[in-house]
Amino acid sequence: MKFGANTFIWSAAYDQAVEEVLPRIKEAGFDGIEVPLFRPAEFPGAKLQKACAAYGLEANVCTVLVDGLTLISEDPAVRSKTVTHLKDLIRTAADAGAKMMAGPVYSPVGYLPGRRRTTDEWKWAIEGHQQLGDTLAAYNFTMAIEPLNRFETFFLNTAADAFALAEQIAHPNVGILFDTFHANIEEKDIAAGIRTVGKHIKHFHSCENDRGIPGSGHVEWASVFAALRDLGYDNWLTIESFGFALGDLSAAAAIWRDIETSPDLIAFEGIKFLKKNVA
Repeated sequence: MKFGANTFIWSAAYDQAVEEVLPRIKEAGFDGIEVPLFRPAEFPGAKLQKACAAYGLEANVCTVLVDGLTLISEDPAVRSKTVTHLKDLIRTAADAGAKMMAGPVYSPVGYLPGRRRTTDEWKWAIEGHQQLGDTLAAYNFTMAIEPLNRFETFFLNTAADAFALAEQIAHPNVGILFDTFHANIEEKDIAAGIRTVGKHIKHFHSCENDRGIPGSGHVEWASVFAALRDLGYDNWLTIESFGFALGDLSAAAAIWRDIETSPDLIAFEGIKFLKKNVA
């Protein structure tokens, strides 16, 4: 198993604040970091690659759709532009040494049209991800699609729907990011949800129910770890949370209070819990 820390814990971007904490991330026993990539032109890929090499860390990227991009637009031109954008993100991430990109790459976070998704939207999401297949294969790169809770998206909420989406995309480089924060809201049983996604789990966010220190809340971690063992999952366990005063990012993640005494504790106490209980 590999242990990762999402750098949103410290900053809204990959910047000096993140680089300053990299030695502590390595010292704490993390194997890598997960950094945001939204727009290729703004991404400091060479800087990230150099820093990771210096500290012996791996890197993955996370993303959300920005600037009006969506795979489920009624406008085919918007869908085409979004596919081109995602291909550019894959190339940018791969050139920086990353092997995987994860996130809700179907529609913007917070887009809630006040209705259920349509069959056309489902079809367009499948087609869009299938169009990424050749680029993913060429770079030996993985795309992990993230279901979110109902307050952040209307399109993909449950493990069952995530499994169905991955099955219909039917590409070996496309799978699912399972996040225990979202599953705690949407699943009757988080461990059962993990087993439902099954073979399609490509990435895992080990998040407490309040985005605080893993192990400090009511997520039933023993059954979560048992489900992962049953599936033979042996990839990333990444702690994702968000800094308490990061402006628009904190607002987007609905962080209205100090979840812990400091954001550092979420990462550095969280990995102690994960390492103690995963073995």
